[in-house]
Amino acid sequence: MTIPMIVPWLAAAAFLAFSLFILSSEGGSIRNGWMFPAAASLAFFGFSLVAVSSEGMSGFWTEHTRNLWGNQIWIDLLLAVGIGWFLIVPQAKALGMRPLPWFLLVASTGCIGFLAMTARMLYLRERAGSPSSHPLTT
Repeated sequence: MTIPMIVPWLAAAAFLAFSLFILSSEGGSIRNGWMFPAAASLAFFGFSLVAVSSEGMSGFWTEHTRNLWGNQIWIDLLLAVGIGWFLIVPQAKALGMRPLPWFLLVASTGCIGFLAMTARMLYLRERAGSPSSHPLTT
């Protein structure tokens, strides 16, 4: 198997493990939970740098315009980030974050920026001692 064949399976396994962790949590919190999305953002940024250096800066667009499956994946990604944006902005504003710079980061990097924004929001929430039912926060 080649690396491009292995990476999707590793990502799916990580997603499954994280999803099961969230489902099994009883509303407890993890101190420094903001570090998980921060680390995921850095790891995905590193992987993306490898992809850009190997495939070129606009390689993602070629994949999304190649066929209907590529279109479907692009639309799915936009919908997922849009839903996340809708849910996170009110919380971010309540913590004093300015959404416009974060929007520019998310729009230009996708989940790399969205994970970084999530990490910042969770960090600010933990620092403020705000209660949260999310298992990655205090």
